[in-house]
Amino acid sequence: MADKLAIMLLTIDPDFPHVCGTPFFQAAAAAAMDVGVEIYFASHSVRLLIKGVAENIFPSDNRTKSVYGFMKDASDLGVKFFACGGAMEPCDVTQEELVPECTGIAGAATFITRVMDDDWKTITY
Repeated sequence: MADKLAIMLLTIDPDFPHVCGTPFFQAAAAAAMDVGVEIYFASHSVRLLIKGVAENIFPSDNRTKSVYGFMKDASDLGVKFFACGGAMEPCDVTQEELVPECTGIAGAATFITRVMDDDWKTITY
């Protein structure tokens, strides 16, 4: 059984907060099961890594926990966050704006390496 999980956030968009919590909840669950987890923020999802963005959106109407709260839960369990360098410029995101939980910048080649490696499973949102 694979013991690593790579998650691609491709259609997750802060403009639609109701879909933004699930990837982090599932990443945290996997990490709690001793699975190594990496999340790749592509397209508009990279905006979630801007300080203040995820803190101010909520995946449900009860507003008890922000998307950033779910991101912190995952990060605290060891989940690594990678911003797509190719998405940063079109989305007007600079490295200085990134939340401290962001591990670094990684692009398509890194994610495809995970997809092709038998030790990794992948999920795309």
